[in-house]
Amino acid sequence: MITSRTQIRPEGLNAIIMAVLTTIVLALLGWALLSIIGLILTWLVLNFFRDPERVVPDDQDAAVAPADGKVVKVGFMTDPATREKRLAICVFMNVFNVHVNRMPVAGKVVTIRYHPGKFFNASLDKASKDNERCVWLIKDEQGLDWTMVQIAGLVARRIVCLAEKGDVLGRGDRYGLIKFGSRVDLYLPNGYENVVTVGDKVTAGQTILARKAEQLK
Repeated sequence: MITSRTQIRPEGLNAIIMAVLTTIVLALLGWALLSIIGLILTWLVLNFFRDPERVVPDDQDAAVAPADGKVVKVGFMTDPATREKRLAICVFMNVFNVHVNRMPVAGKVVTIRYHPGKFFNASLDKASKDNERCVWLIKDEQGLDWTMVQIAGLVARRIVCLAEKGDVLGRGDRYGLIKFGSRVDLYLPNGYENVVTVGDKVTAGQTILARKAEQLK
């Protein structure tokens, strides 16, 4: 049974320890204002690296959000994995969102390609091709190809992979995270249509982003 328990990602322990130690030192030095700022920063770091459990929809014809955040674009873009024009849904995460990324569908990780790059605001279109990013090609249980692109933002400086090439994951399973602000683009295979629009807020592993077109008729 899935509970509402929230854990902290181990990838954030270094940042959390640093924030806690800095706050303790500031308090011991008697710097009250800086100590308060340190406490706030410690809370922000803890909040960023939280990893709550999610209730994944049972609908086998649906794709769920790969990230928490706001939909900033829905439209046709060039898939960096297949080079085809495909319908894409782009989700922008701010520093207050959960940054653990989850599988939109059940499938096998076919390829993972990391690209170093720049750090433009992740909500901008040019971030999709210029920023540090990680491209995932997934083949679902019906043999359809899905592409997910983790994109680093202004603050983010590290994309973390929690899965490897060849892994078989379920819908809603964790596959990665991006530290401190970012974006995930999801490219849909033919036969799927979006059920969200720009401005919608979504939750990774829970919110349905797209369904098979035949289910929408």
